[in-house]
Amino acid sequence: MGFRVLKTALAVVIAMYIAHVFGVKTPAAAGLLAILGIEVTKKKGIQSALHRIAASLLALLIGCLLFQVVGFHVWVVGVFLLIVFPLLHRLRITEGAVTGAVVMLHLFAYEDAGWRSVLNEMSLLLVGLGTATLINIAYMPKADKKIVRHKERIETLFSDIFVNMAKHLRDNTVIWDGKELLEVSEEIEQGAALAKRAMENRLIFGGDPYWRVYFFMRGEQLESIHRMIDLVAQVYQTLPQGELVAGILEDISHSVKEDYYTGESEKDLKELDERYKMMPLPESRAEFEVRAAILQLNRELMHYLSIAKKQKKQRPEAG
Repeated sequence: MGFRVLKTALAVVIAMYIAHVFGVKTPAAAGLLAILGIEVTKKKGIQSALHRIAASLLALLIGCLLFQVVGFHVWVVGVFLLIVFPLLHRLRITEGAVTGAVVMLHLFAYEDAGWRSVLNEMSLLLVGLGTATLINIAYMPKADKKIVRHKERIETLFSDIFVNMAKHLRDNTVIWDGKELLEVSEEIEQGAALAKRAMENRLIFGGDPYWRVYFFMRGEQLESIHRMIDLVAQVYQTLPQGELVAGILEDISHSVKEDYYTGESEKDLKELDERYKMMPLPESRAEFEVRAAILQLNRELMHYLSIAKKQKKQRPEAG
């Protein structure tokens, strides 16, 4: 936010100075347009400037027609808004509504809709929005370090979640408040927003999509984790099968921090499925229900790992 304020101040000063040097009428308006033109990303800045210019040219055209045909009356301004704003909405350039209104009100204030006044307003648009766009393109702070911090925090929280699930499977009296779930959801959301912004700040080839894919993967895995927790909550007895799954959960709590997909936990889960088939059947309904939940937990863990397998890098030796 502080950097954006600095950019805005710089754009306003430069725009007003240029407008003054070139003798543009009401140079302060160039500063106002510069404020409106400052955006959080380079792509957004260029898109916003184009939309605002298009909307303003349309506003100038309609405003000139109304003022020349009807005259400079206050109620004409209301008619202008009733015509132009719905039109901008239909054209999907509503972000230019304010700049369009600004240039139209200048004509109203001058009580002049001649070509000189129109040319002056077009000069203001060029100076104000042009300066803001150049400032936007010139420099945007890199978010890479912040993105990496979100990544590391997400992986730490995922690891803690798996450890807590393993503790419950080993001892069903263990109580966990689940606060990590809320925090990791916020971290994924913030990281995804930063990744999107980073891509929009690269004008050529759109940037590396790795980070957007990464946070999308973590979002999918978090949904899987929520389902796992529902299943773990159904384990109200400590059974050997649960302790075996707990060991795999502990392994995943370590591998979640690795950039490569190892496949070790997937292999262990498949082996555990085979071991289940060799175990005796449940002796009671309660044991049946708990073992059914553990079996479903196995299936959900396989789904979780399949997401990582598709999105994470593969080790060279794994092909």
